[in-house]
Amino acid sequence: MKVWIDQDLCTGDGICVEIAPDVFALLDDGLAYVKDGNTIHNPGGPSGLATVPESAYEATVDSAEECPGECIFIEVG
Repeated sequence: MKVWIDQDLCTGDGICVEIAPDVFALLDDGLAYVKDGNTIHNPGGPSGLATVPESAYEATVDSAEECPGECIFIEVG
């Protein structure tokens, strides 16, 4: 599973970070970004595609479902 965030749609609520802190981070600009291990993909968008650890699959899907900005995109395969 891979994930990315469209920062143009991000509302900065931080729900994703609360649900899946190993996958998402809020930066100083108030927007969420994905993490790949300890690396934060900034800039984000589709070029910031990160691999999700298997242990965080469920939390990542939950984050996408709960996101008010609907800005979290998951790719499976």
